[in-house]
Amino acid sequence: MKKRIISAIVALLIVVPLILLGGNYFIALCALLSVLAYKELLDLKENAHEIPEVIKAVGVIDLILLVFSEFNWNKLSYGLSCNMIVISLLTLFIPTLFYKNNKYTTREAFYLTGIVLFLGLIFNTLINIRLLNIHTLVYLILICTMTDAFAMFTGMLIGKHKVTPNISPKKTVEGCIGGTIIGSGVATAYYVYFIGALSWKLILITILLSIIDQFGDLYFSKIKRENKIKDFSNIMPGHGGILDRLDSLCFVAITYLLFISYI
Repeated sequence: MKKRIISAIVALLIVVPLILLGGNYFIALCALLSVLAYKELLDLKENAHEIPEVIKAVGVIDLILLVFSEFNWNKLSYGLSCNMIVISLLTLFIPTLFYKNNKYTTREAFYLTGIVLFLGLIFNTLINIRLLNIHTLVYLILICTMTDAFAMFTGMLIGKHKVTPNISPKKTVEGCIGGTIIGSGVATAYYVYFIGALSWKLILITILLSIIDQFGDLYFSKIKRENKIKDFSNIMPGHGGILDRLDSLCFVAITYLLFISYI
């Protein structure tokens, strides 16, 4: 417990100031986190087959280019450039033609490309959201943290019916409902106070994002269960890896873009 508390304090002391400062500080943070998350997902694949180091490096370059792709300071939109996506596809697919003895196969190229595009979209989205408005980013973080926290508390108090026992045995229907109600309430109150007016559309979208938050958590739990691991890494002792901390936010951030025109 002591190790968990200390690592959480250290992480907050590093991350919170960079979020508050925004600009290039937050961009650099997202770039670093994207590379660490990239390594965590590659480590899963390495259990089955070793991807050549050169190809891993190409993947890192493609990822950084996607994360830095077309920031829009004035409005929130999908910032990924088609040019950067094409470059990623070409640089990760074509090398399969030159590796022999299955050292780098087309299957691995698709796996690696999926990682790069997924993480590139997520962290590019987070940067664009922060550049738009820090309060919007905090609103999304509150949805994730409050939903997860109160889903756990509610589940511990009154949880009886399991949601997906094969993926996450501790999650209950009662916990999910409690987390959604309280998490949505807290996030909505923050939005109304700092960003915009209360409306039924805002309430509906916040509730949907709270539900997506829990789907995101379950999805990454499924990845860990399929790979027989407890955490994606041990970069934060007691808390796991980057993807253990950002699992829900990954899905919430990109889903928010689908709803932004309705708020």
